[in-house]
Amino acid sequence: IQIRGYSLRLPLDLLLVATANPEDYTNRGRIITPLKDRFGAEIRTHYPTEVSDEVALIAQESALVADVPEHLLEVLARFTRGLRESAAVDQRSGVSARFAIAGAEGVAGSALRRAARVGEAYAVARVCDVPTVVPTLLGKVEFEMGEEGRERDVLTHLLRLAVAETYRSRLAGLDLTGFTNLFAEGAVVETGELVPGADLLAQVGPVSGLSKVLDRLGHGDDATPGQVAAAVEFVLEGLHLTRRIDKDSVAGRTVYGA
Repeated sequence: IQIRGYSLRLPLDLLLVATANPEDYTNRGRIITPLKDRFGAEIRTHYPTEVSDEVALIAQESALVADVPEHLLEVLARFTRGLRESAAVDQRSGVSARFAIAGAEGVAGSALRRAARVGEAYAVARVCDVPTVVPTLLGKVEFEMGEEGRERDVLTHLLRLAVAETYRSRLAGLDLTGFTNLFAEGAVVETGELVPGADLLAQVGPVSGLSKVLDRLGHGDDATPGQVAAAVEFVLEGLHLTRRIDKDSVAGRTVYGA
């Protein structure tokens, strides 16, 4: 420090760490130039380069109050990566890993709410829980000026793309005719935020190919009923997004049909 022109060195035992976002001060994501010589090192970070790394990061850092299956964590990871590449998002602000972490915690909260409302002993998140976090996440993204008023639509669209990409990544090549056959002769399957997993499983009954789906999703033979329900709903949503079945959503309930 300097006092009246005299330099004094104080033996302080401390470590100072500073961070800078890409849009701060220099717009280059670097430490502010007048302060750079005060630091002994500069570390440049980056977003995870692989989806699997982002999924692992979300799982590690999230404080989850319910079981969020890995395929849903992958949906959130792909959702976050899609935002980073979207022309509708201000890339100078970026979309950090904290966005996906907050999303995972919100999805878990929705699952816990359902379990408390309908009396489920074990809360497991399903695809229907993912859109519930969109209103919360809106405030964590900076959009381009031209997107004013379309923010929710942008997030919803990119979330649907993330679910479709995860569906293709996880279940590509599987024979899912057992699921499409559920809708023969006009049958429907109803699900939603407040529909218990047991009710969903009772509607579909035994499904050909379900065991292979569970294997692909990392559950195997030891899957809980909640995890099985989450897998079934994920398949149904994927079939809808790939235009193999129809879907109607009314008053918090979703109805799948042919």
